[in-house]
Amino acid sequence: MITKESAIEKTLHRAGRVLLALLFFAGAMQKMANPDPAMGLLIARGLPGWLIWPALVFNGVAGVALIAGWALRPLGLALAAYCIFTSWFHFIPSDPWQMSILVKNWAIAGGCLILAAGASGRNR
Repeated sequence: MITKESAIEKTLHRAGRVLLALLFFAGAMQKMANPDPAMGLLIARGLPGWLIWPALVFNGVAGVALIAGWALRPLGLALAAYCIFTSWFHFIPSDPWQMSILVKNWAIAGGCLILAAGASGRNR
């Protein structure tokens, strides 16, 4: 049975998207303000440090798209893949803080997959 989405569901959906967007905006701002730590993680894994700049743009665009509710299914899938991929940079078993970030990335990826699964293709 298909039901109309309630005002509460729409509000919760928007609030969740805004909270996710804030995370990606913060990542973009952090990379912009001080790119060296993230560049170091890239270089340590054998990747060029300049990849920080496309990541910064992706984070910023993703934040805008989350708030606007644009292309939520492909966006959720792309963000989940991004989070899983970037968790690799935090796999430093000797550093509990980095391992915590790794697990948080997995959790965020899970939320993005839920977003993708629930996306109806329309702006909520």
